[in-house]
Amino acid sequence: MISVNEYFNATVKSLGYSSKNGKSTIGVMEDGEYEFGTSSHEKMTVIEGELIAQLPNTTDWKSFKAGESFEVEANSSFKVKSVGQTSYLCTYN
Repeated sequence: MISVNEYFNATVKSLGYSSKNGKSTIGVMEDGEYEFGTSSHEKMTVIEGELIAQLPNTTDWKSFKAGESFEVEANSSFKVKSVGQTSYLCTYN
């Protein structure tokens, strides 16, 4: 079953699904800054556009463009700045 998710007044939208590899979401963020919390390990891959991320326990921001990814441990939070509309794939472990 595909689930529809909307966050931050519908400026982040995603479709959630399950495959043989586990749960994933594929989505789009509008230009802006967002903070997400995690309940499981996440790997976020930028499909198109650019995300600038501040990962847990860091003060630095790092840019991730199409084809690049970052990982975040469970039970933490991270911030991202979307540069224009950015699409992503997030896999959960």
